[in-house]
Amino acid sequence: MLLITGTSGGLGSLIARRLADHPDGTDRPDVRFGTRVPDGPGQVRVDFDDPDSLDFTGVDTLLLISAGYGEDDQVIARHGAAVSAAERDGVRHLVYTSLTGAGDHLPYALAHRWTERRLRGSSVAWTVLRNGLYAELLAALAAPGPDGAITAPLGGGRLAAVAREDLAEVAVRVALAPEAHAGQVYELVGDRPLGGAELAAAVGARYAPGSLAQARSALSGPDAAPFQPPMLVATYSAIAAGFLGAPDEGTLRRLLGRPPRAALEVYAGTAAPCGPTGPAEPSPARGYLPAVAGGA
Repeated sequence: MLLITGTSGGLGSLIARRLADHPDGTDRPDVRFGTRVPDGPGQVRVDFDDPDSLDFTGVDTLLLISAGYGEDDQVIARHGAAVSAAERDGVRHLVYTSLTGAGDHLPYALAHRWTERRLRGSSVAWTVLRNGLYAELLAALAAPGPDGAITAPLGGGRLAAVAREDLAEVAVRVALAPEAHAGQVYELVGDRPLGGAELAAAVGARYAPGSLAQARSALSGPDAAPFQPPMLVATYSAIAAGFLGAPDEGTLRRLLGRPPRAALEVYAGTAAPCGPTGPAEPSPARGYLPAVAGGA
């Protein structure tokens, strides 16, 4: 049996949809879809914040989608509980959605690297999918304002953004044949890094980058958890400093068996106007915090 966690999130729901739509026949996988509040066929309760409730009995492959929405200690506790339950219940293989190695400069990388280390020392076979930042996230971080300007503080930096659909497809391929990927760490980023001027041209806007301080102010507000603005500002900073622009060297294309989706097209189809100095209240970027952290 294959169990996917976090199937109510953005990445998890795409993965679940692909598996639920798998053609009927002898090769149809036995899949369960983990979520905090199950309410549909094939869904089971998986709540990392209630570790005593975790039950992976009968699970052969666990696709652990990062529960990255939280402070590091909270995320580490969630992932640690999941790995421990997998060991206890005899899971054979654990596939984990992590964060690209280029993201080591980001504050939310620590929980991912901790989880990778925990897996290396576990009794369960494992595969790590180091997901790049989504093109959909970039559409939230660098959306044009009502004045037609993209003011996201990206400087002259570029981001090797990747379509979330592609990451979902890779996750499904790996989870359905995990033995072929045992012990592998895959860097999954886009093959065409995108900069602010290119984003602006794609949506008929102009690029007028603001400052990190302006972005922090725009992201702060009564609905933002304390850790959220620093996470997003650090993402802007890492892009502007050139740490997230290295393109795919063929791994994503090889695992997909085709060219990746065009991240610029995904951006253009997703970006929507927001505030004049970055994401306005309510910030569309906030809904992508799990995505920033490499997970849902």
